[in-house]
Amino acid sequence: MRAVIQRVREASVTIDGKLCSAIGPGLMILLGVGHEDGAEDIDYLVKKIAALRIFDDEAGVMNRSVMDIGGEALVVSQFTLMASTKKGNRPSYIHAAGHETAIPLYESFCRALSAAMGRSVATGVFGADMKVALINDGPVTICIDTKNKE
Repeated sequence: MRAVIQRVREASVTIDGKLCSAIGPGLMILLGVGHEDGAEDIDYLVKKIAALRIFDDEAGVMNRSVMDIGGEALVVSQFTLMASTKKGNRPSYIHAAGHETAIPLYESFCRALSAAMGRSVATGVFGADMKVALINDGPVTICIDTKNKE
């Protein structure tokens, strides 16, 4: 699994001109699911994201997690994070999981993150043409790949 985590002041997803989800201060998470991913990837990623200290404390030091600040999270599926650009200029998505694997893992990730945070997690719609808007706070953007833990 690959995740791009952005510290945001606000974020939203619009589909067909209608607001689908919106959050205030917290995390915007773009999630890519690979065909080799499973429950252990979800566990690792959820623990890492929930405890990620990327919010400022009173001294202006990034020392607080999304849970520490009572922040929200918006999770959007994004198969393009699994792109391979090794050959040519057209990305290959051979490493991205198909719908039959990706949808249950995406939904499981969202449930697990919600449980870890103790609050509902906003989502996009898997496979939809989504318009994502956000105000990146900092900017702070962190990338995590569960297959590259070192």
